Amino acid sequence: MFKIVIIDDDPDIVEATTMLFESKGYLTATAGNVEDALDLVPKEKPDVIILDVMMEEPDDGFYLAAKFRKMGINTPIIMLTSVSKAFGFDFGDKENLQIQEFLEKPVPPTVLLENVLKYLPKEGH
Repeated sequence: MFKIVIIDDDPDIVEATTMLFESKGYLTATAGNVEDALDLVPKEKPDVIILDVMMEEPDDGFYLAAKFRKMGINTPIIMLTSVSKAFGFDFGDKENLQIQEFLEKPVPPTVLLENVLKYLPKEGH
């Protein structure tokens, strides 16, 4: 069974995303801040990480993505952001950030699901 870790400080987004993936039969685990995420991800060993860009600090998502990579965690990361709309940022450089996707909030559930499915292993656990 596949496991998705959701890291976001917005409880409504966490709840909606958790419900979406659990309704499809996936296991989920969640964290609402940097410290909890740094504890959770190595323990849970998720198949995909859904990560918010802005949490307590505007760059928490980038910090976590870089930290996970430095820790040797190569799990695919899908970042959710409202920053580019709000500030006109373009996050086109996914390779340097070692992130698989940037999705604009609000993300339609079908789009989020499609993007996660792209990065799940083809063989089940």
